[in-house]
Amino acid sequence: MPLKGVLQSLLILSLYISSSLTTTTTSNATANLSQQFKEAPEFYNSPNCPSITSNYDTEKVDDEDDDDNNKDVIIVCSEEAVHVAITLDATYLRGSLAAILSVLHHSSCPQNIFFHFITSSSSASNNASLRATVSASFPYLKFQIYPFADSTVAGLISTSIRSALDCPLNYARSYLANILPLCVRRVVYLDSDVVLVDDIAKLAATPLGGSAVLAAPEYCEANFTAYFTTAFWSNPSLSLTFANRKACYFNTGVMVIDLDRWRAGDYTTKIEEWMELQKRMRIYELGSLPPFLLVFAGNIVPVDHRWNQHGLGGDNFRGLCRNLHPGPVSLLHWSGKGKPWARLDASRPCPLDALWAPYDLLKPPFSFDS
Repeated sequence: MPLKGVLQSLLILSLYISSSLTTTTTSNATANLSQQFKEAPEFYNSPNCPSITSNYDTEKVDDEDDDDNNKDVIIVCSEEAVHVAITLDATYLRGSLAAILSVLHHSSCPQNIFFHFITSSSSASNNASLRATVSASFPYLKFQIYPFADSTVAGLISTSIRSALDCPLNYARSYLANILPLCVRRVVYLDSDVVLVDDIAKLAATPLGGSAVLAAPEYCEANFTAYFTTAFWSNPSLSLTFANRKACYFNTGVMVIDLDRWRAGDYTTKIEEWMELQKRMRIYELGSLPPFLLVFAGNIVPVDHRWNQHGLGGDNFRGLCRNLHPGPVSLLHWSGKGKPWARLDASRPCPLDALWAPYDLLKPPFSFDS
């Protein structure tokens, strides 16, 4: 076959594959939104919880649709509240609901927790369904939903070793300081594939010292050089980025962020600058993690490893089962390709997936409400 014909055939094949992948992704998201979830029990503050209505400015959250989620005036700007940010989409909805339930279940002051959900602005109908699902499962929950425009990062994302890492919403954590209200000064960011078995207030209260912007468990025994390409390390103007810094790997799925310091240092722009360079010359292979490492590695407050027992989803290629790291556990994180709900549905769970299952709010097939 002539070269021109071969190229035309390859083009048609690539368009077909792309179309098939898009259709599959869309149908999966639609199927996830059609799932039915149970209503979680309501959790109440213990007697010694601080009041979040005293001595602080109040701000009523403005819901787009109705007032069902805001039966009372919510204290958005209170420093006594624990602010938690999670991305919310159809694909990971089941995981997000489990994470929310685990946070509330183990909190001594669950009524003082305010959730900030970041969703993609590309689908208003999906966002309405997400809001309705959260409200139905947690009628008492204090939360707000913030649409995140895919166009914000669409031109900055480079392909990575796993397609799920290329989702624009995966980069929303870099824009929390712009998305959340200015009065929110500190937030705990959580990925959707986590389960807490400890009080999140302990993590939220992590001291950040005089200048640190964020805190996270860091892993200095990991091979830090592996997160960047040879092109990066062989270029002195780039590799010197880590000069005079004890740069260690940290996982961005669990972070405590001082939003005031982030805004003052314009760290979103710093992250974007590395992403722009990545588009011109490939300096890393993963998605949103390496820009965080480039900006913050060696300059964060380390948190005890118990707060991110990560990697339970296995590697980014096969998602094989993994064991817990040695030591105590406050948070389990199924980072990696394998997700506990998918493995449970396929009847091929890993042993540790049994620790996620009690927080699963999905209604079993053919269940009937009493």
